[in-house]
Amino acid sequence: MTLSWLSILRLGLVQMALGSVVVLTTATMNRVMVVELAFPAMLPGILVGIYYATQFLRPRFGHGADQGQRRTSWIVGGIVLLAIGGSCASLSVALMGQSGWLGIAAAIPSFVLIGLGIGAAGTNLLALLAARVAPERKAAAGSAVWIMMVAGLATTGITVGQLLDPYTPARLVTITVVVGLIAITLSLIGVWGIEREPAAAQRPTSKIAFRDALTEVWSDPAARGFAIFVFASMFAYNTQDLILEPYAGHVFAMTPGESTALGGQHHAGALMGMLAVLVSATALRRWISIPVRAWIIGGCLASGAALIALGIGGQNPDTWPIALNVFLLGFSNGSFAVAAIGAMMGLASEGRCPQEGVRMGLFGAAQAIAFGLGSLTGTILVDITRALMSTDAGAYGAVFMMEGLLFVASAIFAFRLSFREKPAHVAMVPGE
Repeated sequence: MTLSWLSILRLGLVQMALGSVVVLTTATMNRVMVVELAFPAMLPGILVGIYYATQFLRPRFGHGADQGQRRTSWIVGGIVLLAIGGSCASLSVALMGQSGWLGIAAAIPSFVLIGLGIGAAGTNLLALLAARVAPERKAAAGSAVWIMMVAGLATTGITVGQLLDPYTPARLVTITVVVGLIAITLSLIGVWGIEREPAAAQRPTSKIAFRDALTEVWSDPAARGFAIFVFASMFAYNTQDLILEPYAGHVFAMTPGESTALGGQHHAGALMGMLAVLVSATALRRWISIPVRAWIIGGCLASGAALIALGIGGQNPDTWPIALNVFLLGFSNGSFAVAAIGAMMGLASEGRCPQEGVRMGLFGAAQAIAFGLGSLTGTILVDITRALMSTDAGAYGAVFMMEGLLFVASAIFAFRLSFREKPAHVAMVPGE
């Protein structure tokens, strides 16, 4: 009744598919709208905020699969919606070059589709892992699939960075469509036969209204407190997401391909941070056991320091090692995030069965809404500071420093939060 390691890694292909499409919307298309098309940074912030706003439906998606006991149809359907939405979004960006308002109007439903696809696929993928992975493998499994998602982000970011120069709207559309088709193929490979392996025994289920299920989960103090922490920390995490590439273009004079590759460096750093946590929890566990709380607090503090350094570095763009700075920011982000995800996955399977979908939906909604608000807040702050300050370097620098302080506040919050750590697995490996 539990998943083999091969099946767990196959499910990681779905996370990789999610990341490969998402990175094009949050990085490449964002950069094109702000730099090449000269729209205010608030525009991609609002569009990404739209797809994050749809994430409040995550608990509902999870509850539907909890009751139906079949998650693969939700996963594949979500990836298809995501691929369609991403392709339509690239077409809308191309249209913006001809008619700004018409392109924006076309982008809104495209980003809604992106959000619905992410919510349906992502929630039920993690719920499937929480329900079908053996307890002793749960944290490591979550880490593995999350690392594969970041690998998808990094690989796509760096590869597209090479293919996109010289930039043309047609090239962006072609690349996005191809990436979407690859994502659908990966998801089909990932979930093929997974709920028949082995003859998935049906767990006892009782029909319960969604409102009652959500109320029951929210009444658990541990789940409620952790959801609040996820919101606070992920808000800090994502305020830099939509302004990093415009920053590289405005202050460091990078081309679209160069700034996309820089975004890939951030994801590569996150991947290395996650691998560091995983290695310390497996190969090095015999000699050292680092609590999940330490990874979370340390990762938050290091992320804050890297953001402050990024803000300072813009004052000397000719000599500042921005690629190294962004890589270290990613490393800190990755180690913190994967630790938080491990605690999340453990809490998801502690409730009444079957309830993993609602619990993962609640945590996922908190994370996604924080991401959306963070993205929008970061872009609004950049527009305001650029209007008030005489240089782009000073404007972006002020925002990055504020984001660094948000991470410090998140670390304090984590220090006061009580995690249900289990030495057998959680003190060690985070997963999502």
